[in-house]
Amino acid sequence: MTDSATILIIDDDRPLVEMFANVLTANHYRVITAHDGQEGLRKIYEHRPDLIILDINMPMMDGWVVCQRVREVSNVPILMLTAQSSPEEIVRGLEMGADEYVLKPCEPQVLLARVRAMLRRAASEPVAYSRDVVYNDDYLTINAQARRVTVKGEPVKLTPTEFNLLMMLVKNYPRVVPYRDLLEQVWGFEYIDDMDYLRVYIWHLRRKLEPNPKEPTYIINELGVGYRFEKQVSGSPRP
Repeated sequence: MTDSATILIIDDDRPLVEMFANVLTANHYRVITAHDGQEGLRKIYEHRPDLIILDINMPMMDGWVVCQRVREVSNVPILMLTAQSSPEEIVRGLEMGADEYVLKPCEPQVLLARVRAMLRRAASEPVAYSRDVVYNDDYLTINAQARRVTVKGEPVKLTPTEFNLLMMLVKNYPRVVPYRDLLEQVWGFEYIDDMDYLRVYIWHLRRKLEPNPKEPTYIINELGVGYRFEKQVSGSPRP
């Protein structure tokens, strides 16, 4: 996907929308705007954008609902804008189907870098993993080639980003993967200094996979260094 991609901005903050639109247009993107959720949904169906920039707090229909409606019919990348920095609020957006988030206030060049990275990932082929990158114990099973993860035999829905993050840890076992390496390999070089971003995704991944996310046994943080995957012995007790 090239810089001719169509981007839809849905946000009721008109000065902010104009600023973002000007930056994106200057970088050769086609920009469409909407100022409430209902208008945004209508323009999604009319224009089929390549990427959506979506605010959460809007009149008529908030960003949560818009994101959920979009995900019922499309896998278009969604970048959610939020003034809420708590992990719970950010994770709620990810669970609704957003691919990424940016905290407000946001510098236009930061947004531009994120847009470029998201479009680049959307255009790339899914990462292929070798047959030997497979994990299985009595609780967690990871099938790399099928891109399938189960917990207690039940399928776990992971986004492509979450799956790639998990596989980066599994395939490097028992090595600790440095924070910056994870950010660059999973998201792109634009993210290498965004440690808080990585922590949110790790926290979200632990909630899906760990028996007790507050006391993780699979995804371990080596403070000041990075994260590693820890294999478990089959037959060990699980909650």
